[in-house]
Amino acid sequence: MASAVIHLAVAKEINKNLNMNEKELFLGTIAPDISKHLGETKVKSHFLTNKDSDLPNLEAFLKKYEKKLDSPFIMGYYIHLFTDYLWFKYFIREISNSNDYIKLLSGETLKCSAEEITRLIYNDYTNLNVLLIDEYNLDLSLFYEELRTPNIDFDEIPIDKLQIIVDKMGIIIENSKKSFAYSFDIDNIKPFIKLCTDIISEDIKMRLN
Repeated sequence: MASAVIHLAVAKEINKNLNMNEKELFLGTIAPDISKHLGETKVKSHFLTNKDSDLPNLEAFLKKYEKKLDSPFIMGYYIHLFTDYLWFKYFIREISNSNDYIKLLSGETLKCSAEEITRLIYNDYTNLNVLLIDEYNLDLSLFYEELRTPNIDFDEIPIDKLQIIVDKMGIIIENSKKSFAYSFDIDNIKPFIKLCTDIISEDIKMRLN
């Protein structure tokens, strides 16, 4: 999945046209990842067909929540799922399309375990956080203020536990630092964010009209 800060950057760019409440949109944008902090699989929270799938079932989400896309929280949740869909369908396959190698920024292909691939990718997430927060001028006050839990019916995650993901995200941001990039950097990610913004914005425009 794309990192939380990548999700926030995509949401911020899309919101330039939506003009929704940004904090509620951001909360919805990070909400799907609460599942891992509760020790649960992503199947329900990310609308996956099964535990071995990476691609969210966007149609399943829309069948249930399309009429509620005027809610910033629901819209943020949809943006997260759509970004993950594009991440796994396009971006990550350029870096690694198996469990035993990863393509480095140098162009070299490195053979390593699935666990090592995950470690390298998460290192690049941490490396990117500081740069993306600055590049997209992200307002992170959501993670340091008292949380206003949205009054909304949502079955896939426990709304009353959203403080957990907000707190975790605050810790991640505090611990972010500039370090060596292995497989992707901001020059790779900015085109991906632009791709997500364009594709998702067109989809949303069609659904809201």
